[in-house]
Amino acid sequence: MELDGKVAVVVGAGSSGTENSIGREVAMQFALAGARVVAIDISEDAAQLTASLIKDQGGEAIAIRADASNDIDMKDAIAFIISTYSHMDILHNNVGIMNFGSLEDIDINDWNHINSVNMNSVFMALRYVVPHFKAQRNGSIINMSSIAALRSTGANYHAYSATKAAVLGLTQSLAIEYASYGIRVNCVIPGFVDSAMMISGLRERLEDHEIEHFISQRSQNIPLGRYANPLDIANACVFLASSKAAYITGTSLLVDGGVSISIKA
Repeated sequence: MELDGKVAVVVGAGSSGTENSIGREVAMQFALAGARVVAIDISEDAAQLTASLIKDQGGEAIAIRADASNDIDMKDAIAFIISTYSHMDILHNNVGIMNFGSLEDIDINDWNHINSVNMNSVFMALRYVVPHFKAQRNGSIINMSSIAALRSTGANYHAYSATKAAVLGLTQSLAIEYASYGIRVNCVIPGFVDSAMMISGLRERLEDHEIEHFISQRSQNIPLGRYANPLDIANACVFLASSKAAYITGTSLLVDGGVSISIKA
């Protein structure tokens, strides 16, 4: 029960499909570690499902519907959390969307939308959570980036790659600014993950019968021989949120099965 008594806020705690998501798994693992979880998602049904799954496993959770990129939504959400629990200890920023296409093909509105969702969702949550962390002089922030921030993955999702690289830079700058307040800011960098987001992205480019073959072929080029599952990523988040990572800040933790150092993948 490493997070016993902590209040953990997971922004993007739902799932974009029927498959499990990183955000949902992180919320569930935080709860299993003893945290009281606040599941925030733009879909009320998705947030409620995450909270229900946590309660089914004996944990404590509440669900909040909010657009993470909307200033008013996040201001109200954080105010509600403080009024409910009087404090919070962990913030996990997990929101992310992508689209595909060459630089010449991408529509400017799509580019702006992805930047707004992927970056504003991080900014808005931090904007309203950090003052509370400062006042209590502690807190753990865990942002979610992607292997796409570091290298080509073979897919043209330029706006996604750019925003996830920006998350890395923001993580480091905030870690320096708020270290004196006891606030730790870290980032997790997943590789290829068998999750709702990954399946959704593949369905944009492949027929259903081609997806299994694609995953099998790519897995052969991952040094550990398989895609990550959401639990692999969630375990890293639990570690960074816990006291076992008390001396870790400004770090970007790769959870990629060795892909980032492989010449084959």
